[in-house]
Amino acid sequence: MQSIQIDRYGGPEVLIRRRIPVPVAGPGEVLIRISHSGINFMDIHTREGKYATSRTYPVMLPCTLGMEGAGQVVATGEGVTTLLPGDRVAYCIVWGSYAEYAVVAAWRVVRVPAALPLKMAAAALFHGFTAHYLAHDVARLEPGTTCLIHAASGGIGQILIQLARRCGARVYATTSTPEKAEVARARGADQVVLYENGRFADAIREATGGHGVDVVFDSIGKATLRDSFRATRRRGLVVNYGTVSGPVQDLDPIELGEAGSLFLTRPRLADHLPDAQTIQRRADAIFGALLDGSLKITIARQYSLDNVAEAHAVLETRQMVGKPILTVSASA
Repeated sequence: MQSIQIDRYGGPEVLIRRRIPVPVAGPGEVLIRISHSGINFMDIHTREGKYATSRTYPVMLPCTLGMEGAGQVVATGEGVTTLLPGDRVAYCIVWGSYAEYAVVAAWRVVRVPAALPLKMAAAALFHGFTAHYLAHDVARLEPGTTCLIHAASGGIGQILIQLARRCGARVYATTSTPEKAEVARARGADQVVLYENGRFADAIREATGGHGVDVVFDSIGKATLRDSFRATRRRGLVVNYGTVSGPVQDLDPIELGEAGSLFLTRPRLADHLPDAQTIQRRADAIFGALLDGSLKITIARQYSLDNVAEAHAVLETRQMVGKPILTVSASA
């Protein structure tokens, strides 16, 4: 089968299209014929080596890239009773989806409703899971909560806006350009401001009568985190779930006290997908919202295994405005 692998870390040039044997499902596993694979910043970070020493995501070289996929079960391993050949399924945070086939532990796999296209399942699962646990488990948003969402026109940001509004929260958002701000507004943000080298914090303070928001969702990291503190109310919560601009390596905990006795957390999705029941519950919530129209996701571009490097380059330069991108496997 065809696959996209890396033997070393680096830029898009390290991607290798390689023919490898079709894997075999072992005990507790299923073999999936991949129809679509999501492209995410985690793929970029894997390629760059940011998970080389991670205990949460232990990805070792050489590896097949892609940590989100959708397709059909073609074979099941010993002991698998919950899935059958022919089932339409999806999964995430299991590497190997940039390929025609992948083997995945059955407990990590979710069923995809017949009415939902597999390409939408592949585009929605990782972003949807992330937004779902952030809104419901970490921030515990409810009517009357105020929150600020950075990178609001991105894939996770757009879903997080919509889930926050469904929870009854008032949503403030930040983007880098007026064009992206329109995307955030279209998804339901109550007020959108530009980053402006940290001056967004002043705008949020003004908009909240000087108090700041209850929760900040910060996926940017180094460029925004300290200004996120300024935008947060006393004893509020800052959720740093990404470091797109780079890691913060010089943070003294006393800064949280000086900023108003803030709570700072750095969660990871893997710890919020502990078992099959939780995974399917989150998938049902996201897929159900897509089907009833209360959640909107737009797929901007699709790629084949022949041009995954181009897709990575596009994602890295952030040429996509407000839309996740998707790669289509050679088996599609």
